Amino acid sequence: MVFKDNYTNIKIKIIERVILITLNRPSALNALSSGLIDDLNHALKVAEKNSNISVIVITGSSKAFAAGADIKEMIAKSFSDLIDNDFIKPWEKLSLCKKPTIAAVDGYALGGGCELAMMCDLLIANENTKFGQPEINLGVFPAAGGTQRLPRAVGKAKAMDMVLSGRMMGAEEAEKLGLVSRIISSDNFIENVIEIAKEISEKSLPSLIMAKDAINSSYETSLSQGIIYERRLFRSAFSLEDQKEGMSAFIEKRKAKFKNS
Repeated sequence: MVFKDNYTNIKIKIIERVILITLNRPSALNALSSGLIDDLNHALKVAEKNSNISVIVITGSSKAFAAGADIKEMIAKSFSDLIDNDFIKPWEKLSLCKKPTIAAVDGYALGGGCELAMMCDLLIANENTKFGQPEINLGVFPAAGGTQRLPRAVGKAKAMDMVLSGRMMGAEEAEKLGLVSRIISSDNFIENVIEIAKEISEKSLPSLIMAKDAINSSYETSLSQGIIYERRLFRSAFSLEDQKEGMSAFIEKRKAKFKNS
């Protein structure tokens, strides 16, 4: 399975061991149409299987990361339509990626756009970024994880405020609350995010995958169960050549050369 030469709704660029996926529906502020999600999921699937890619970065434009779901696609849907065809389900494939994912958010991340960003492991924003879950203004509410991931990130009170009022939150407030991993300048924003991704991509990929798995499990288990799972994964790391290389490099005071094995 390989990347398509020309996707309709996204652009891709591979920089060393990093893939940059740019949402590309400028006329609709990157609204998450079924076509865009299909393109994104295809690229994610190929990236997951490509042994030369370690980190996945997803971004939009300087105006909007993504302005939510495509309302024109949703307006005619009925209750029975959603039972027969859960159009949101395909969005969740991003959250199931084993490799590290980074949302590079510039401009507006609203509705489904905010939810898509929250599915990533790191959420990096700049001073121009605005987050929001304005679905309540459409007579509905967030349903791509907005009522579940947002409270875990910012707490119940702030999540209630955003979801019930539909207000937007700036990057500084979002970082203080834990929604945003880092705020970096809008100057050379994507280039700087790529540098962060490249730094991560230099680590042992199996160890990155296990570390990500361990952190994600903390949201699904009790502390005692999570500690047991963490320890099992830690023991597994000692079966890796990368573990020997990493510790040898530390002792020898040199940079480790991981082989992802």
